[in-house]
Amino acid sequence: MLVLALGGCAAPAAPPASGESSAPAASFSLPPSGATPDYQLGGAYEPASEVGIVGRDRSAEPAEGVYSICYVNGFQTQPDELDSWPRDLLLRRDGEVVFDPDWPDEALLDTSTAERRDRIAATVIPWIEGCADAGFDAVEFDNLDSHTRSDGALSFDDNLALATLFVDAAHTAGLAAGQKNTAEDAAVLHERAGFDFAVTEECAVYVECGAYAAVYGDHVIDIEYADELPRPFAEMCADDDSPASMVLRDRDLVTPTDDDYVFETCR
Repeated sequence: MLVLALGGCAAPAAPPASGESSAPAASFSLPPSGATPDYQLGGAYEPASEVGIVGRDRSAEPAEGVYSICYVNGFQTQPDELDSWPRDLLLRRDGEVVFDPDWPDEALLDTSTAERRDRIAATVIPWIEGCADAGFDAVEFDNLDSHTRSDGALSFDDNLALATLFVDAAHTAGLAAGQKNTAEDAAVLHERAGFDFAVTEECAVYVECGAYAAVYGDHVIDIEYADELPRPFAEMCADDDSPASMVLRDRDLVTPTDDDYVFETCR
Protein backbone atom coordinates (compact mmCIF):
# COMPACT_ATOMS: atom_id res chain seq x y z
CA MET A 1 0.00 0.00 0.00
CA LEU A 2 2.87 2.36 0.81
CA VAL A 3 4.36 1.73 -2.63
CA LEU A 4 1.02 2.43 -4.27
CA ALA A 5 0.57 5.59 -2.27
CA LEU A 6 4.00 6.89 -3.16
CA GLY A 7 3.44 6.00 -6.79
CA GLY A 8 0.14 7.84 -6.82
CA CYS A 9 1.83 11.00 -5.56
CA ALA A 10 4.48 11.04 -8.26
CA ALA A 11 4.10 13.75 -10.87
CA PRO A 12 3.70 12.52 -14.44
CA ALA A 13 6.71 12.97 -16.71
CA ALA A 14 6.58 16.18 -18.68
CA PRO A 15 6.26 15.69 -22.43
CA PRO A 16 9.28 16.73 -24.49
CA ALA A 17 9.19 20.19 -26.02
CA SER A 18 8.73 20.42 -29.77
CA GLY A 19 11.96 19.53 -31.55
CA GLU A 20 13.52 17.92 -28.48
CA SER A 21 14.70 14.33 -28.26
CA SER A 22 12.09 11.91 -26.91
CA ALA A 23 14.09 8.67 -27.15
CA PRO A 24 14.11 6.50 -24.03
CA ALA A 25 17.36 6.11 -22.15
CA ALA A 26 19.56 3.52 -23.85
CA SER A 27 22.85 1.90 -23.03
CA PHE A 28 25.74 3.38 -24.98
CA SER A 29 29.29 4.44 -24.23
CA LEU A 30 30.90 7.81 -24.86
CA PRO A 31 34.29 8.12 -26.59
CA PRO A 32 37.16 7.67 -24.13
CA SER A 33 38.31 11.07 -22.88
CA GLY A 34 41.65 12.15 -24.27
CA ALA A 35 42.14 9.07 -26.46
CA THR A 36 44.19 9.52 -29.63
CA PRO A 37 41.91 9.53 -32.69
CA ASP A 38 42.35 8.56 -36.33
CA TYR A 39 39.99 9.57 -39.13
CA GLN A 40 39.78 7.00 -41.90
CA LEU A 41 36.94 8.10 -44.17
CA GLY A 42 39.10 7.72 -47.28
CA GLY A 43 39.73 4.03 -46.60
CA ALA A 44 40.10 1.69 -43.64
CA TYR A 45 43.50 0.50 -42.43
CA GLU A 46 45.04 -0.89 -39.25
CA PRO A 47 45.22 1.95 -36.72
CA ALA A 48 48.49 2.82 -35.02
CA SER A 49 49.10 1.29 -31.60
CA GLU A 50 48.50 4.58 -29.77
CA VAL A 51 45.07 5.14 -31.37
CA GLY A 52 42.00 4.67 -29.18
CA ILE A 53 39.27 6.18 -31.40
CA VAL A 54 38.72 5.54 -35.13
CA GLY A 55 36.17 7.14 -37.44
CA ARG A 56 35.20 5.17 -40.56
CA ASP A 57 32.54 5.38 -43.23
CA ARG A 58 29.36 3.38 -42.70
CA SER A 59 30.37 1.16 -45.63
CA ALA A 60 33.46 -0.04 -43.70
CA GLU A 61 33.79 -2.38 -40.74
CA PRO A 62 34.60 -0.89 -37.32
CA ALA A 63 38.20 -1.01 -36.14
CA GLU A 64 38.81 -3.90 -33.77
CA GLY A 65 39.77 -3.17 -30.19
CA VAL A 66 39.18 0.60 -30.29
CA TYR A 67 36.20 2.91 -29.94
CA SER A 68 34.71 3.12 -33.43
CA ILE A 69 32.57 5.92 -34.84
CA CYS A 70 30.41 5.37 -37.94
CA TYR A 71 30.24 8.24 -40.42
CA VAL A 72 26.81 8.99 -41.91
CA ASN A 73 26.12 11.84 -44.31
CA GLY A 74 22.68 12.70 -42.99
CA PHE A 75 21.83 15.96 -44.75
CA GLN A 76 23.43 15.64 -48.19
CA THR A 77 23.86 12.82 -50.66
CA GLN A 78 27.07 10.82 -50.73
CA PRO A 79 29.14 10.89 -53.94
CA ASP A 80 27.87 8.25 -56.39
CA GLU A 81 24.60 7.86 -54.45
CA LEU A 82 22.61 10.70 -56.03
CA ASP A 83 20.48 8.38 -58.17
CA SER A 84 19.47 6.30 -55.15
CA TRP A 85 17.48 9.20 -53.66
CA PRO A 86 13.92 10.11 -54.75
CA ARG A 87 14.17 13.22 -56.88
CA ASP A 88 11.66 15.16 -54.77
CA LEU A 89 13.87 14.79 -51.68
CA LEU A 90 16.68 16.74 -53.36
CA LEU A 91 16.61 20.49 -52.76
CA ARG A 92 15.98 22.46 -55.95
CA ARG A 93 16.41 26.06 -57.01
CA ASP A 94 14.76 27.18 -60.25
CA GLY A 95 14.19 23.54 -61.04
CA GLU A 96 17.84 22.57 -60.65
CA VAL A 97 19.26 20.37 -57.89
CA VAL A 98 21.31 22.36 -55.36
CA PHE A 99 24.82 21.03 -54.74
CA ASP A 100 27.31 21.85 -52.01
CA PRO A 101 29.72 24.38 -53.58
CA ASP A 102 32.68 22.84 -51.72
CA TRP A 103 31.65 19.27 -52.52
CA PRO A 104 29.97 19.50 -55.93
CA ASP A 105 29.13 15.80 -56.03
CA GLU A 106 26.93 16.14 -52.91
CA ALA A 107 23.35 17.37 -53.33
CA LEU A 108 21.48 19.00 -50.45
CA LEU A 109 18.53 17.01 -49.09
CA ASP A 110 15.28 18.93 -48.74
CA THR A 111 14.59 19.05 -44.99
CA SER A 112 11.98 21.82 -45.26
CA THR A 113 8.86 19.83 -44.33
CA ALA A 114 8.02 17.19 -41.75
CA GLU A 115 6.90 14.83 -44.51
CA ARG A 116 10.22 15.10 -46.32
CA ARG A 117 12.20 14.79 -43.07
CA ASP A 118 10.31 11.59 -42.23
CA ARG A 119 11.13 10.16 -45.65
CA ILE A 120 14.80 11.12 -45.36
CA ALA A 121 14.88 9.48 -41.94
CA ALA A 122 13.31 6.35 -43.39
CA THR A 123 16.40 6.02 -45.59
CA VAL A 124 19.03 7.06 -43.04
CA ILE A 125 17.78 5.20 -39.97
CA PRO A 126 18.51 1.77 -41.49
CA TRP A 127 22.08 3.02 -42.04
CA ILE A 128 22.27 3.92 -38.36
CA GLU A 129 20.95 0.51 -37.40
CA GLY A 130 23.48 -1.04 -39.77
CA CYS A 131 26.28 0.78 -37.93
CA ALA A 132 25.08 -0.76 -34.68
CA ASP A 133 24.75 -4.21 -36.22
CA ALA A 134 28.30 -3.96 -37.59
CA GLY A 135 29.66 -3.29 -34.10
CA PHE A 136 30.30 0.46 -34.11
CA ASP A 137 30.11 2.29 -30.77
CA ALA A 138 28.81 5.61 -32.08
CA VAL A 139 27.64 7.45 -35.16
CA GLU A 140 28.40 10.97 -36.42
CA PHE A 141 26.09 12.90 -38.72
CA ASP A 142 27.75 15.13 -41.28
CA ASN A 143 26.45 18.34 -42.89
CA LEU A 144 24.21 19.50 -40.06
CA ASP A 145 24.87 22.96 -41.49
CA SER A 146 23.53 22.25 -44.99
CA HIS A 147 20.90 24.95 -44.43
CA THR A 148 23.67 27.57 -44.61
CA ARG A 149 24.27 26.54 -48.23
CA SER A 150 20.60 26.64 -49.27
CA ASP A 151 20.15 30.41 -49.84
CA GLY A 152 17.37 30.44 -47.27
CA ALA A 153 15.40 27.49 -48.64
CA LEU A 154 16.21 25.49 -45.50
CA SER A 155 16.46 26.60 -41.88
CA PHE A 156 18.39 25.58 -38.79
CA ASP A 157 15.12 24.41 -37.24
CA ASP A 158 14.49 22.14 -40.25
CA ASN A 159 17.83 20.43 -39.75
CA LEU A 160 17.45 20.36 -35.97
CA ALA A 161 14.17 18.48 -36.34
CA LEU A 162 15.80 15.92 -38.63
CA ALA A 163 18.84 15.64 -36.38
CA THR A 164 16.54 14.80 -33.48
CA LEU A 165 15.13 11.86 -35.44
CA PHE A 166 18.66 10.64 -36.16
CA VAL A 167 19.84 10.95 -32.56
CA ASP A 168 16.75 9.17 -31.25
CA ALA A 169 17.42 6.32 -33.69
CA ALA A 170 21.08 6.14 -32.66
CA HIS A 171 20.24 5.97 -28.97
CA THR A 172 17.57 3.34 -29.58
CA ALA A 173 20.19 1.28 -31.44
CA GLY A 174 22.65 1.62 -28.53
CA LEU A 175 24.95 4.12 -30.22
CA ALA A 176 26.26 7.44 -28.93
CA ALA A 177 25.48 10.31 -31.32
CA GLY A 178 28.17 12.73 -32.44
CA GLN A 179 27.60 16.29 -33.59
CA LYS A 180 29.76 17.06 -36.63
CA ASN A 181 31.08 20.65 -36.78
CA THR A 182 28.62 23.59 -36.37
CA ALA A 183 30.26 25.08 -33.28
CA GLU A 184 27.85 28.00 -33.00
CA ASP A 185 24.90 25.64 -32.51
CA ALA A 186 26.54 23.12 -30.16
CA ALA A 187 24.53 24.04 -27.06
CA VAL A 188 21.17 23.85 -28.85
CA LEU A 189 22.06 20.63 -30.67
CA HIS A 190 23.12 19.01 -27.39
CA GLU A 191 20.13 20.22 -25.39
CA ARG A 192 17.36 19.79 -27.94
CA ALA A 193 18.54 17.05 -30.30
CA GLY A 194 20.44 15.11 -27.64
CA PHE A 195 23.92 14.85 -29.16
CA ASP A 196 26.45 13.24 -26.81
CA PHE A 197 29.86 14.35 -28.14
CA ALA A 198 31.41 16.33 -30.98
CA VAL A 199 33.56 15.46 -33.98
CA THR A 200 35.16 18.64 -35.28
CA GLU A 201 37.27 19.60 -38.25
CA GLU A 202 39.89 22.31 -37.71
CA CYS A 203 38.46 23.70 -34.49
CA ALA A 204 42.00 24.77 -33.55
CA VAL A 205 42.50 26.59 -36.85
CA TYR A 206 39.17 28.41 -36.52
CA VAL A 207 39.47 28.93 -32.72
CA GLU A 208 36.25 27.03 -32.07
CA CYS A 209 37.45 24.26 -29.74
CA GLY A 210 36.31 26.09 -26.63
CA ALA A 211 32.76 26.35 -27.93
CA TYR A 212 32.58 22.56 -28.21
CA ALA A 213 34.34 21.95 -24.89
CA ALA A 214 31.85 24.23 -23.12
CA VAL A 215 29.10 21.80 -24.16
CA TYR A 216 30.79 18.39 -24.38
CA GLY A 217 33.74 18.73 -21.98
CA ASP A 218 36.46 16.19 -22.75
CA HIS A 219 34.34 14.43 -25.37
CA VAL A 220 35.54 16.52 -28.32
CA ILE A 221 37.41 14.78 -31.16
CA ASP A 222 39.24 17.16 -33.49
CA ILE A 223 40.75 16.54 -36.91
CA GLU A 224 43.18 19.15 -38.21
CA TYR A 225 44.35 19.14 -41.83
CA ALA A 226 47.96 19.51 -42.93
CA ASP A 227 47.28 21.87 -45.83
CA GLU A 228 45.90 24.75 -43.71
CA LEU A 229 47.91 24.87 -40.50
CA PRO A 230 48.53 28.41 -39.22
CA ARG A 231 51.36 27.17 -36.96
CA PRO A 232 53.24 23.93 -36.29
CA PHE A 233 51.03 21.07 -35.16
CA ALA A 234 53.22 20.53 -32.09
CA GLU A 235 52.37 24.05 -30.93
CA MET A 236 48.68 23.35 -31.44
CA CYS A 237 49.01 20.18 -29.35
CA ALA A 238 50.66 22.16 -26.54
CA ASP A 239 47.87 24.76 -26.54
CA ASP A 240 45.62 24.32 -23.51
CA ASP A 241 42.62 25.28 -25.66
CA SER A 242 43.12 22.33 -28.04
CA PRO A 243 41.16 19.14 -27.36
CA ALA A 244 43.14 16.26 -25.86
CA SER A 245 41.76 14.06 -28.66
CA MET A 246 43.30 15.66 -31.74
CA VAL A 247 44.98 14.31 -34.88
CA LEU A 248 46.62 15.79 -37.99
CA ARG A 249 45.51 14.22 -41.26
CA ASP A 250 45.68 14.90 -44.99
CA ARG A 251 42.49 16.51 -46.27
CA ASP A 252 41.58 13.62 -48.57
CA LEU A 253 42.02 11.14 -45.71
CA VAL A 254 43.92 8.68 -47.87
CA THR A 255 45.43 5.41 -46.67
CA PRO A 256 49.09 4.88 -45.68
CA THR A 257 49.92 3.42 -49.11
CA ASP A 258 49.27 6.82 -50.71
CA ASP A 259 52.14 9.32 -51.03
CA ASP A 260 49.87 12.11 -49.73
CA TYR A 261 49.08 10.30 -46.49
CA VAL A 262 49.56 12.40 -43.33
CA PHE A 263 49.04 11.10 -39.80
CA GLU A 264 50.47 12.86 -36.76
CA THR A 265 49.29 12.76 -33.17
CA CYS A 266 49.93 14.78 -30.04
CA ARG A 267 51.58 11.84 -28.25
